Amino acid sequence: LSKVLDLPPENLIKSISAIPVSKKRHVADFQLSVASVMEGSSGDCLTQDLHLRAQKLAERLKCDAVVSEISTGPGTVNFTINRELLAKTVLQQVLKDGSEYGVKSELFSTVPRQKAVIEFSSPNIAKKFHIGHLRSTIIGNFIANLKVALGHEVVRMNYLGDWGMQFGLLGVGFQSFGNKEKLKSSPLQHLFEVYVQINKAAEDENTKKLAKDFFRKLEEHDEQTLSLWKQFRDFSIEEYIRIYKRLGVHFDEYSGESFYQEKAQEVLKMLEDKGLLQKTIKGTGIVDLSEKKDLSLVSTVMRSDGTSLYITRQVSPALDLAAAIDRMNKHSCDAMIYVTDKSQSNHFQHLFQILKLMGYDWAERCQHVSFGLVQGMKTRRGEVIFLEDVLNEVRSRMLQNMTSAKTTKELQDPVETAEKVGLAALIIQDFRGLLSSDYQFSWDRALQSRGDTGVFLQYTHARLHSLEQMHGNTPLTEVNVACLQEPDAISVLQHLLRYDEVLYRSSQDLQPKHIVSYLLTLSHLAAVAHKTLPVKGSAPEVAQARLCLFQAARSVLANGMKLLGITPVTQM
Repeated sequence: LSKVLDLPPENLIKSISAIPVSKKRHVADFQLSVASVMEGSSGDCLTQDLHLRAQKLAERLKCDAVVSEISTGPGTVNFTINRELLAKTVLQQVLKDGSEYGVKSELFSTVPRQKAVIEFSSPNIAKKFHIGHLRSTIIGNFIANLKVALGHEVVRMNYLGDWGMQFGLLGVGFQSFGNKEKLKSSPLQHLFEVYVQINKAAEDENTKKLAKDFFRKLEEHDEQTLSLWKQFRDFSIEEYIRIYKRLGVHFDEYSGESFYQEKAQEVLKMLEDKGLLQKTIKGTGIVDLSEKKDLSLVSTVMRSDGTSLYITRQVSPALDLAAAIDRMNKHSCDAMIYVTDKSQSNHFQHLFQILKLMGYDWAERCQHVSFGLVQGMKTRRGEVIFLEDVLNEVRSRMLQNMTSAKTTKELQDPVETAEKVGLAALIIQDFRGLLSSDYQFSWDRALQSRGDTGVFLQYTHARLHSLEQMHGNTPLTEVNVACLQEPDAISVLQHLLRYDEVLYRSSQDLQPKHIVSYLLTLSHLAAVAHKTLPVKGSAPEVAQARLCLFQAARSVLANGMKLLGITPVTQM
């Protein structure tokens, strides 16, 4: 193509793509989009029939040892690769690159390696870990995994709600109802219970006063008060770490609103010095974000009453401004990504705009990845209060399903397996659509063993793994690829060919659904091939070639699952 079109080969990389496998069967392997190489000609691409251009181009191309057939489609030139070469090259690439398959693709050759800070999960101490936090946790983890796989440096940050008036209440509550032992053994639950109890008395004047005093002491760094608050925070983090581990998630840094109280005051001073801070008649501090500077769009950065100078994300961007500036100074990163629900979109838009007004050019590199709401996530005991409730629920439901299924093998560790399969189910149900869309949660749908679920992905992986256990691995050098000419084998190979494009798409828009639908299709294709292309009872040469194909499919399936935050199981 480079010769005929007189273009450097690297210019053609993004114009040539692998063709998605079709149920209608035989499709070519690659297609060139004619419009993308005609750009900048005379701009009349649409008026001139693209199909004609495709045909003219196809006439100038000749088949050879690599390309066995050339045809045209609407605006495309399609190439079918020599079948044996296709099988050999794809299998070689998959088995040689292992976990780096797809990532090493030339599609990524021009993408610079960068450093990103990703803030996700971010629960509030002593409050419910609601389903929004769960979404933030698994989405943030996926984005971090993907970036790391693509060779970027990532800082995983958890920004805790660990400050504010509620700690005044909590402190008073703990003095009345607290128990040091329970705080140590199950801090999240105990603090939540204490908070619920003291909240019943929150309107009582005496309680209000005590809470205010406790929080004032906290702000003045009174040793005893601070030491109790520190225990709340430290024990909670310890328990979070343990639960995150069950989810397969870890953080490099536990930050929090408490870190930035003083820095937030400095930010307000900076805004004032730059002439950006205006006071309303009521005394509220605002920043004018309107284009015409007519106050048609303002962001409140400071309350008027002076009683609550502490700031939370809900109240004002000053805290996040301080945190962003601090992170940038500390990590000097190329991207700062916040993963929170879409109700906070305005907050982050304002935040980035104010940073820009303050003269921070890097505000351009900040990004809010927002997600929709989940309805109907309940456990048998009622609504979800702790992340652990969700994990226990999915594990027990999955165990039940596995025990009643006829195909379940005797497992070494059924509980562990149930947890991993159940998590896969949660993650796939969450990642199937656009992140920004709301969805109705259903345990039954998520945990189905057939259909497009995480359970099906795990089942496929376990099946392919046991094939390898039974028949051993075959080094590719001994494989005769001429044995892989059946349509079902070709479909798997063609699908493997597309993996890098799917990774590239997800890396561009940070949406996991491209990878999810790719893996579901891979599993369906592998299941069909598993039926029609038996290993057992075939001639040794054929059996070895098929084994190699299934090994490649399992390898890519496992890679994709790990990116999504799923641990593939080997038995089920």
